[in-house]
Amino acid sequence: MNWLGSSFYQYGVALALALTLAPAVASAQGAGLGAAGELVDPEILRVCADPSNMPFSDMDGQGFENRLAELMAEKLGRKQVRYFWFPTVMGFVRNTLGANRCDVIMGYAQGDELVQNTNAYYRSAYVLVYKRDSGLDGVTTISDPRLAGKRVGVVQGTPPASHLAAAKLMSKAKVYPLMVDTRAVPSVAKSMIDDLVDEKIDAAAIWGAMAGYYVHEAGTDLSMIPLVREKAGARLAYRITMGVRPSDQEWKRTLNGFIRDNQEEINELLQSYHVPLFDEQDQPIR
Repeated sequence: MNWLGSSFYQYGVALALALTLAPAVASAQGAGLGAAGELVDPEILRVCADPSNMPFSDMDGQGFENRLAELMAEKLGRKQVRYFWFPTVMGFVRNTLGANRCDVIMGYAQGDELVQNTNAYYRSAYVLVYKRDSGLDGVTTISDPRLAGKRVGVVQGTPPASHLAAAKLMSKAKVYPLMVDTRAVPSVAKSMIDDLVDEKIDAAAIWGAMAGYYVHEAGTDLSMIPLVREKAGARLAYRITMGVRPSDQEWKRTLNGFIRDNQEEINELLQSYHVPLFDEQDQPIR
């Protein structure tokens, strides 16, 4: 999951490389995948993914983005799913999609200029997680005065951090790094939930798609409250899309068709991983 403000990478294909890849382009056009310059493989779904980033993806194929890729390959008639693995750190887009090593990033926040976004296939929100019967029952916003003096975990540079600052909670907050190489250290979301269970923090503000999975895995009596009631400040609900190269217009249209035709099945898949889903009015999708 990328929550970074980064410049847009301009890239092109040098003439020599274009000549080398000309057969692939012709094959893609023959498969109905469109305009000159699109390098999307017409037979294999080539996915850019993190090798150790549950609940999104991992090399064992256990993440919901892995399962979504399998569904996509089936519906679009691809013979197989093939991954190019790279950790979700600085340079992820440049070294994967931008280098033409794969054709789609399965989950990307709408509006990030590093990629061309498809239509959104889900909308989720940051959540506040705390132990039940810890004195925080009923807290639904970061601005709630009952959080005063509490140790709240938050990821550096994410929207909840600005809300914590506005509520004057940062002095006691535990700040976690925005990007980690999860091949070497645990997911930040897992670390936050572990710290909450061990009472090293009193609450945690986490992206919902990550929190739902780890709250369920913790097997502890935790409340997970969507942060959709804040009155001011940075928005805390986001549309999630797939990311493709700016040149791949026909491929984007193909993926938009897949999302449109399979939305109900996609929702069921996400909910099986405990991803909280919301419509445009911030109402839960059941």
